[in-house]
Amino acid sequence: MMTLIVAIGAQNAFVLRQGLRRHAVAQVVAVCALSDAILVAVGVAGFGVIVKKFPQAIAVAAVVGGIFLLGYGFLAARRAFRPSVLNAGTETNSRPVLTALALTWLNPHVYLDTLLLLGSIAAGRWLFGVGAVTASITWFVALGFGARLLSPLFAKPRAWRVLDGLIAAVMITLGVTLIAGS
Repeated sequence: MMTLIVAIGAQNAFVLRQGLRRHAVAQVVAVCALSDAILVAVGVAGFGVIVKKFPQAIAVAAVVGGIFLLGYGFLAARRAFRPSVLNAGTETNSRPVLTALALTWLNPHVYLDTLLLLGSIAAGRWLFGVGAVTASITWFVALGFGARLLSPLFAKPRAWRVLDGLIAAVMITLGVTLIAGS
C-alpha cells in the first residue's frame, strides 16, 4: 500500500520542490493529504466498480492529465536550462495550492491507484482505508517538511538544475505514457 503513495510522480515531485523552497508547504501538504483521503474513502466505498463500467472516463482523464504533465514537464525543463532565483517572496500561496490541486485531480494515476487498485483491495474494509490515509498523511508531511533537511545540498544552483531536469524527465515520460496508452 505504501508503495502506491511513495511512488515518484508529479504530486510527490511538486511537494518535494515546495518543501525545498520552503514556500506554502503546509498548504500543499494539506491539499495532497486531504485529496488522497477523499479518494481513498471513495475507493473503499466501492467507487471502483462504477469506474470499471465507464472506462472511457479513464481514457479522457489520461489525455487531459497527460497534456497537463507534459506542460509541467516542459516548465521544469525550462527551469533546468534557464534557472532563475528560487525566491518565493513574490509568489502568492494560491499558485502552489492550485498547482497541487491540478497535479492531484488531473492525474489519472491517482484515480487508478486510489479508486481502482486500492478500492478493489480495500472495498468496504474501512480500517484498511484508515491505514492508507494515515500512511498518505505521514508521507506528505515527511516529504514536504523533511525536504528542508536537504537544503544544504540545494544551496547550489546546479543541484536545482539537476532536480528540475529529473522532474522534467519524469513528468514528460508520464505525460507521453498516459497519452500513448489511452
